[in-house]
Amino acid sequence: MTGLLNLSTAKLKRIVALKQQIERLSAKLETLAGGSAAPAAKPGRKKWTMSLAARRKIAAAARARWAKVRAAAKPAKKKRTMSAAGRAKIAAAARARWAKVRAAKNK
Repeated sequence: MTGLLNLSTAKLKRIVALKQQIERLSAKLETLAGGSAAPAAKPGRKKWTMSLAARRKIAAAARARWAKVRAAAKPAKKKRTMSAAGRAKIAAAARARWAKVRAAKNK
């Protein structure tokens, strides 16, 4: 490695050119010898597809699981409602309080 660091750029260029020439010649030799020039590629993986029936079964199972989860969830607490009479009493009390505040302010 240290030997490469001490070389001039011209020598490095010559080394690269020779390496490329060697690679081209070895590729030619491979083709003449009956081998392939490029390394043999791995065969591609076959795409796996699922049948429509299988997808339907899986979807039905997922729907059943979610239905079970939703059924187990507690229903929301009902909101408490106030009767009209109770609301009228509260409104009357608020009006009376504000009337007191206004009366104290005007004094």
